Amino acid sequence: MLLTNARIATMSEPAGYGLIDNGAIVTRGDRIVWVGARSDLPAEHAGEEVSDLGGRLVTPALIDCHTHLVFGGNRAGEFEQRLEGVSYEQIARSGGGIVSTVRATRDATPEALLQSALTRVDAMIAEGVSTIEVKSGYGLDRESELKMLRVARQIADVRPVTVRTTYLGAHAVPPEFSGDADGYIDQVCIPTLHAAHAEGLVDAVDGFCEGIAFDTGQMARVFDAARALGLPVKLHAEQLSNIGGTQLAARYGALSADHVEYANAADADAMGQAGSVAVLLPGAFYTLHETQMPPVAAFRAAGVPMAIATDCNPGSSPLASPLLALNMACTLFRLTPAEALAGLTRNAARALGLTDQGRIAPDMRADLAVWDVTEPAELAYRIGFNPLHSRIFGGTL
Repeated sequence: MLLTNARIATMSEPAGYGLIDNGAIVTRGDRIVWVGARSDLPAEHAGEEVSDLGGRLVTPALIDCHTHLVFGGNRAGEFEQRLEGVSYEQIARSGGGIVSTVRATRDATPEALLQSALTRVDAMIAEGVSTIEVKSGYGLDRESELKMLRVARQIADVRPVTVRTTYLGAHAVPPEFSGDADGYIDQVCIPTLHAAHAEGLVDAVDGFCEGIAFDTGQMARVFDAARALGLPVKLHAEQLSNIGGTQLAARYGALSADHVEYANAADADAMGQAGSVAVLLPGAFYTLHETQMPPVAAFRAAGVPMAIATDCNPGSSPLASPLLALNMACTLFRLTPAEALAGLTRNAARALGLTDQGRIAPDMRADLAVWDVTEPAELAYRIGFNPLHSRIFGGTL
């Protein structure tokens, strides 16, 4: 396929959009084989089937690199509580929060979990998403965690989207292990990781390193188990306080440290040296009325790539719109529109360890989004407006 008459944001440069005006893209199968100005098109591609894009903007398809979109129930009641002044931490300590979703997820059938998840997946696909990371972490027992991961894998069987699964057994301490986080890690979390890996359900391992969840020593044991299985790690770190999670993630060469509102310059330096991505989650920042912003300037200074994601979940970020996350990253965290778009394409791919997505270049997957705009900044500028014209997934329009 030869795509012509396009303004192409290749996202292949360290800064900016890498724009090509009056550009063309040649795809073969599920790969891009050539990209450049239409006037430079090699003669060998002149006979390809042509699709005229009418001067529209083409970007890499979007990548949502941090979601929890497989879950049971909802937590609208907690939304009301927070509006009445109850904090996220208070709700969690009183038996709400993650643990309330655990009860609903354990009770849900795989079929119900899949149908519920697909409503959110469809909303993301409709906004140009081609790849979604899906975490477990609302089961917190062996069978329920495996159930979540199996459902996440099923999504890619019934929708044209790539799914990367992340084992998040160290998300919270379940009620049956109340007061015994170490016992849960050793008796449930790590053995379930081995079972999930044996079944081929895990692409990466995550954890929630926070005062209301697990400390660095407990997370280190989980990471050691992941390393022994050859699995990459990532970490929810420094969302509500700084207890050393980002430094731990850097020591283990984590793909990413996520949230990171309370990270500091030293944390940024450690991440820069480790090559870890900072995944910024403005939906949770907004929903929880947080005031501590991630150290964006420190990440820039340390050369830390910044990704953006929805953090789609039933509690702290009931957000299924990557385009709104793009706007929030600019308005709340002061990213430039180019940084934000890189955060949903090139850097999001890096946060998932994917080397063939997130850029428009030869040998990359032909996952593209075609937009009814000409300026890339317009994707972040508008609120509640979806300018997607069409999506190309694996070379198929």
